[in-house]
Amino acid sequence: MTRRQAREEAFILIFEKQFNDSPLSEILELATEIRDIEPDDYMKDTFYGVYDNLEKIDGIISDNAVGWNIDRISKTALAVLRLSIYEMLYRDDIDPAVSINEAVEILKKYATDMDAKYVNGILSSVNKAS
Repeated sequence: MTRRQAREEAFILIFEKQFNDSPLSEILELATEIRDIEPDDYMKDTFYGVYDNLEKIDGIISDNAVGWNIDRISKTALAVLRLSIYEMLYRDDIDPAVSINEAVEILKKYATDMDAKYVNGILSSVNKAS
């Protein structure tokens, strides 16, 4: 699995968790069975890492989503924001510019151009602040 594929699978897991109160391990196990994927270290680290650091990540989103309450952000955009901010804060092996670009590409596939532009703006602000 390429990093891009692993990132997209991590995004899907993060998105799914927003609608599922099951433990992370159960969500990952079910996704592995249903989608016939073999989770790599990046995917597992990112999925668990987002939820281990959710309060901090969501605080950063709230601080940078000027004029928007986090509850008003689409679930798709929120999942991508969480993924990318996790990468920016906790993954030294990923350049923030790459993380931002990949977030925009995911949103172009799963959401709208407006979502992609909005998320790009938030992530650019986060990147400048760090």
